[in-house]
Formats: sequence, structure tokens, C-alpha cells
Amino acid sequence: MPKRFSIFVALIEKLKRMQINITFPDGAVRSYPSGSSAMDVALSISEGLARNVLAAKVDKEVWDASRPITTDVALQLLTWKDKEGQQTYWHSSAHLMAEALEALYPGVKLAIGPAVDSGFYYDVDFGDQHFSSESFEALEKKMLELAKNNSVFVRKDVSKADATAYFTSKGDPYKLELIQDLADGSITFYEQGNFTDLCRGPHIPHTGHIKAVKLLNTAGAYWRGNEKNKQLTRIYGVTFPKKSELDEHLERMEEAKKRDHRKLGKELEIYTFDDDVGPGLPLWLPNGGIIIEALETYAKKTEKEAGYQRVKSPHIAKESMYLKSGHLPYYADSMFPPMEIDGEKYYLKAMNCPHHHKIYKALPHTYKELPLRFAEYGTCYRYEQSGELFGLMRVRSLQMNDAHIYCTEAQFEEEFKGVNALYLKYFEKFGIDKYVMRFSKHNPEKLGKKYIDMPELWEKTENMVRRVLQSMGVSYVEVEDEAAFYGPKIDIQVWSAIGREFTLATNQVDFAQAERFDLSYINEKNEKERPIIIHRAPLSTHERFIGFLLEHYAGNFPTWLAPKQVVILPISDKFTDYAQEVVNFLKKHDIRASLDTRAEKAGKKIRDAEIAKIPYMLIVGEKEANEQQVSVRKHGGLDLGTMGIQQLADILIDETRI
Repeated sequence: MPKRFSIFVALIEKLKRMQINITFPDGAVRSYPSGSSAMDVALSISEGLARNVLAAKVDKEVWDASRPITTDVALQLLTWKDKEGQQTYWHSSAHLMAEALEALYPGVKLAIGPAVDSGFYYDVDFGDQHFSSESFEALEKKMLELAKNNSVFVRKDVSKADATAYFTSKGDPYKLELIQDLADGSITFYEQGNFTDLCRGPHIPHTGHIKAVKLLNTAGAYWRGNEKNKQLTRIYGVTFPKKSELDEHLERMEEAKKRDHRKLGKELEIYTFDDDVGPGLPLWLPNGGIIIEALETYAKKTEKEAGYQRVKSPHIAKESMYLKSGHLPYYADSMFPPMEIDGEKYYLKAMNCPHHHKIYKALPHTYKELPLRFAEYGTCYRYEQSGELFGLMRVRSLQMNDAHIYCTEAQFEEEFKGVNALYLKYFEKFGIDKYVMRFSKHNPEKLGKKYIDMPELWEKTENMVRRVLQSMGVSYVEVEDEAAFYGPKIDIQVWSAIGREFTLATNQVDFAQAERFDLSYINEKNEKERPIIIHRAPLSTHERFIGFLLEHYAGNFPTWLAPKQVVILPISDKFTDYAQEVVNFLKKHDIRASLDTRAEKAGKKIRDAEIAKIPYMLIVGEKEANEQQVSVRKHGGLDLGTMGIQQLADILIDETRI
């Protein structure tokens, strides 16, 4: 081979080694020089795209858009339209706020400043300096002033010694405590303008992306969540690339405040908490009890039609059962501490599944009986940290719409599909039109730790679930490291009428419990075989679902769910007897009717009924009493005119049918 040609070949090979392959979300692959950043990639596509890039997902990890890439990777460019892009934006906004705080309050001590679901916060020690909501305007102004500097966020690797020296010089005890827990070689700083923070990132390219700022509120927060530590000032804020987007967000926040289930739950007398009962343990008031009854009646009717059988299980069980199921030790942190009885440890029931497995095992089964579907509205108890409790959304007592399906492998896909179809039926009933199925898979690196160590079964069952989702044509996303310890699952993300996201329901595959509990059935060959188990809870728990419905409907429940469906309003005491006749007639048709006999004017009674969100108001006066009729007004001010009692009853019977 000629020498010149050899040199040329060697040069080509060297150039190849200096190239990296970037795989885009659509599967396209392009080559770039090693060391190119996501921003370089964006610029190669278009300057318009590059202007909007906030960060990048590199092999599923979010990076700074300026960070060099030196190996072949899968790359997704993140903009404001992406959740990770927004989270990066808000994290950077927290740093901008911290920079402004240091400028306005010299000597302030900073703790942590993460992004949250809708914005960011920073925990701050102001020392002797005063800070309140009255300080927001000056702080917002300073943030926008600094943002206009277009300061670049610069990432720096720092040794533990240098990091310690820097924050010692600043006299910042909180950063120093965080550094103590970090391994040398894993510490990074981020700088923008005159501000430096301990941070692993990532961040947006520069502060100029931040165009609109609103500080929302302050709260007390113990350092590291420990009440023995100093209480810091937590400042919440939100930022947007456009002022119009901020205005829209603030409007949604105002609407969300009106729909807050904690506010509505109190106003509509749905539930309460009591210190003597304990945090996270809701007490359902009569109105809440009516809603629960209606939901259970509907669920039981629907499940009966789908071939479910109802079972019941106790609220406690011996430790040995949870060891057998594998929930101990995997789930111990979410269970209440055990109680000692007759030398045995007993736990409050945190889940229904082991109890249902014991019910299945109590009798022999053959393939001819399968699938078996056991359903229960079982009460479970889970230990949520005090700081994580939130109204009905995070509680310690849960009434769960639970069921377990025992089927053959050949029946699995049809059963799993049937559960998903049941979800869709419920969503239509409750007017939920925005949802996505979140397909949660395991992490192979955590087998034996977080997940049952059965790699072949993980692969097999995840493929089975994927086929069902694809065959149904439903909207779904795949996420790793969020499966149950015993198998893959689908969590259903739904959005309320104001766009708030909830994790509402679950559909889980279990390939481990049948072995652990020695569950079997006799197959066609007269041999023992393990059933596949499906765990499902389409209506979540009463607590979470009713909390969701309060916000979804803004308390304006459909007539069949409303605790008070009709109120009769006599315009004077002279018509009370006739009004009572109307109440009695409607009650005979199982319509929840009540009588307002207060000595108030009709207008006041109507306003109060509107506030109570009662679907129907029936006004009764001399004309109505003489003609055996009622004047009908719907919640929201719609006047339906005058009609006979039977005509009204027919309308209500149709609306209240479950």
C-alpha cells in the first residue's frame, strides 16, 4: 500500500474516532464532532430552535445545553414545551432569586432552592433582617434587572476542599453541611453574574430567558425538614418566558384556589380532621358519607356486571404474611410500626393483596373457574410523613377501590385490556377527557434490591403489557424504575377541569406473589400451574378520588353524586305543609330532598342554596301550592319554570340513576 494512501486511511480513521453519533427522538441519526454540545446540535438544525432550547436530555439524563458530548448518545432538545425544560427553567429562576437576595440582603444565608411542580422556592436564613410579602415587589424588580444581563450559567467541577473553603469564607453553614455529605469528585458549582451556588444542575443557557416573575408566598420550613433545626423562610415563586403566559398562569391559580378540595371540603361539609383522631385520618361527615355510598354503589354495580365477586378482609395481619408477600422489608417505611399481641407482631393492613391471595388459596381451583376476580372496598393504613400529608390527597387511612384478578397466561391480555376498558368507562362517567397511561417498568440495576430478581419474567410481562396498550390504541408513556416490586404497572394520570394533574388509578401485573403464596390451579392437563395476578384500583381511594372530584367539579357535583340534590324553599310559613309534601314525595323516589324552613326571604334562601351548590331549588308559593306544582331553578341560575311534581320527579329519577 502506498505510503500516502496509508496516511490518508489513517487520517480518515482518526476523523471517524473524532465523530459521535447523535440519535434523535424520531430515530434519525446524525454525526457531529466529539465535544459538540446540544446547543451546537440545535444550531445545526436552525437558529430559531437554538433560541428556544433550555436544556437537553442526553441518554435520559437532563444536561445543560452547553455541556460537551463525547460519546454516541440519544438526544432530545428540551424547550419550554417540555416538562423537563420547564423544571430546568424554574431551577435556574431559583438561582436568579438567590442572586437578587444576596444583592438586596447582604449576609443572607442560603439553604436549598429546587424547582417544584409549578415554579420554585428557596429556603433562606435572613438572620436579623426583615423579609415579608411586602418585600416581593423589590425582589421581583431586582430579579428582572439581573435577568436582563443575559448572564450565562457556567458549570464548574470543584474539589471538596475548595468547595468547603469557598462557603467557609462566605460563612454559609447550610452549604457546608450539604458538602459534608458529598463525595469528593462529585461536587459542582454553578455561576451566573456575581452569584455562585453549590448545585448539580442542570440550568438554562442564560438568565435572559426569564422574562416574567411573580413571587407567590412565604412559609416557614425547618432546615432539612427536621423540627429540631432552625426554621428558615421559604420563598415561593414562578417565572415564564412571556408576561402573557404568567398572567394566564395566575388566572389558573386563582381558579385553583376556588376549587381547592380542602376549602370546598370544609364549605360543603364533606370531611374533617381532628387532632384527637390524628393527622392524615379523615372523618367523613354525613355529606361525605353520601358521596362514598354513591361511588360504592356505582362501582359495585359496574364490577358485578364485569364478573367480580365481593370479598372482605380484616384491618390487621401477622408479620409473617407480609414477609411471605415480600412487602417486608421492601415496603416497611410506608407501614405503621407493628403491635405485639401474644408474642406475635401484627401490622395494620397497608394493602389488600396478601389477604386476597389467602382468600384465593382457601379453596382449590381449576382452569374452568378462571379468571377469578375478587373485589373489595378495603380500608388500608399507610404511614405518610407528617410533612407529606395534604388534605385528602395524602392521608394515612385509605378506603381503596381494590380488586385482584387471577387468570391463566392465555387470559392475561384480555383481562388486562378489560381493566383498562373499565377505566375508560369510569372516565366517561365522570367527565374526565384528558388522561395518559403511565407504563412503569423496572430498573435492571435494582433487581434484588427494589425489585424481585427475576429478569426473564420482567421482560416477558413488560412485553405483554406493552402489547395490550398498543392493541387498545390508548395514549401511554413508558417510564423506568417506577414499577411495583413484584411486576410492571400502569398508573393513570388524569387532569381535572382546570388542568391539574393527578395520579388516580393503577393496573398492576404480579408474577411473584403466586409463587410466594403457593397459589395454583389445575390446568387442562390435570397439572398444577401458577395463575397470573392483576392488581387494579380504577377509582383509586375514596380519599383521593373525592378530593379530585371536588376540584374537578368545583364542588358542583352531578345530581347523582350531590349530597343534597334538591332543596324546597317555601316563600313563607303558610306554604310549609305543602313544601313538606313535596319533600316526602321526592324521598319516596330515593331523591335526596330537604326543606329550608328558616325565616329568611326567598332571595336569601336561593343565594345560600347556590353557595351550598345544591343542584335543584324548588320555590313554593301560593300559586304552586294551589296548582300542586313547583317553580324549578337549577344551580347556576337557570330557571326551568313551573312544573308538576311528577314531571320533576321523572327528570330527577333520570339524573340520579346510578
